[in-house]
This record gives sequence, structure tokens and C-alpha cells, in this order.
Amino acid sequence: MSDIVSYFENISSLHRGAILAGGIAFFWLLESFKPLFTFDYNKWHHAWINIFFTLTTILVNFSMAFLLLLTAQWVSDNEFGIIQWLPNLYFLTYVVLGVALLDLIGAYLPHFLEHRIKFFWKFHLVHHTDTWVDTTTANRHHPGESVIRFVFTLIGVIIVGAPMWMVFLYQSLSVVFSQFNHANLNIPAKLDKWLSYIIISPDMHKIHHHYQLPYTDSNYGNILSIWDRLFGTFMYMKRENIVYGIDTHMDEKENNNLANLIKLPFQGYRPPPKN
Repeated sequence: MSDIVSYFENISSLHRGAILAGGIAFFWLLESFKPLFTFDYNKWHHAWINIFFTLTTILVNFSMAFLLLLTAQWVSDNEFGIIQWLPNLYFLTYVVLGVALLDLIGAYLPHFLEHRIKFFWKFHLVHHTDTWVDTTTANRHHPGESVIRFVFTLIGVIIVGAPMWMVFLYQSLSVVFSQFNHANLNIPAKLDKWLSYIIISPDMHKIHHHYQLPYTDSNYGNILSIWDRLFGTFMYMKRENIVYGIDTHMDEKENNNLANLIKLPFQGYRPPPKN
């Protein structure tokens, strides 16, 4: 474990970028060989739009990274936060608890609130307008949403008391898990279900991308499935019944127009239709 700590204490921007790019490339190839759904779309054009938002996410996170570094250093120096106040634990327990709490505060909580607060939802909507969900969808976030999520990660670091190496470990896992559970992979249904008892499996997350309520407002997790099960936001439906998108914005031309997607949060709010 000391090797892992050492690696993430000294991880370079190049390595972090390689994890992101390598994950996209790996799942992109994998889903090409055995897709869950066969889409009638231009895979490269679709990817280009989502990669644009991936790049804006990187820019937002890198431009504010100094805040994360300062915060993580402060909680470590002042022994502030949940895992700093706990008695001595086995190191693995310490790591699992820290990452799990960062997953709760930095991923589950903002995602839940993005579906409850109209201002947040209008930014998150860009993610849900994708009607061809694949691994590139994982980073399809409007820059405004990237800022929102960064703030919650910052709050998570303070509450958890996470040192910087743990933050980098969490972020690396978060990126890979998000690419995995968005990937258009045809995993055996029984295996996917067993995985969903521990982590957010592809089928579990794809239910969240179903175009209608109440499924849209479910399965908010990113790494661990415990939070959805604990807080009553877990839902199940058969994969063959999933229809991607969001029922307020089903025009494919709008949803694949980059200029429109950038302006989307500043357009009028469309309430969900009554089913």
C-alpha cells in the first residue's frame, strides 16, 4: 500500500491525463467489439462533442487545482476531518473509508442535488441530452457543472480530511468507473447485477439515463452502489426497456449541436411532461 500512496503523492499531470485518455480508449475499443445497443449514429462526431466537454472539464479542474492542493494540505497539517479524528485503523480501512466518503460527498450528493435544484439541473441537462450513451458520455459535462462538482469535491476534502494522495486516488477511480458504467458494453445480465451490489455497474447507471421519470431520478452513484441503496434512490428496470435521453429534450439535432449545448443552461426551463 505504501507504493500506492507514494505513486499518488507524486502523480504527474501527464499520468493523470493518461489515465483519463487510456480509459476512454480502452472502453471505446471494448464497446466496439461487443456493444449493448447498436446505435445508428456517427460515432466519431458523437465522440468529438463529448471530448470537447471532456477538455473543458480538464481546464476547469486544472485551473482550480491549487484550491484542492491548499485544502488537502490544510486538513493534513491541522488534522481536520473525519478520517483525521478516527483512532488508528488498518491502512486499507482508512483508504476505503476515505474514498467512500469522497464518493458520497463529491459525486453522489452533487448529482442528487443537480436533479433537485433547477439552477443546477439546467447545467446537468447537457449530460442527459445524450441519446447515444457510450463511454465518451462519462465526461459530457457543461463547464458550469464542472465548477459545481469541483466545489463539492472541495467540501468533501474538508469534511473527510483527505490528504492529496487520497484525493488523486479518488479522482482516478472516479474517472475510470464513470467511463466503465457509461460504456456501451454487453456484460452478462447476471454478472452486471452481482457487480451492482458493490459498485455502479453499467446497467445500473444506464437506468439513470432512461428518458422518463422516475428512472431519471435514481441511481446517482459513481463508484459505490451503497449510497443509492442506503438513501432509497436505487431503481431497477430491464436493460431492453431503457431509452436514452431526457423527455424534455429529444431533438437529436439540438442534442448534437455544440453551440446549442453550451447555451442550454441559459435557455428556458422545460418542466418534465406528465406521464
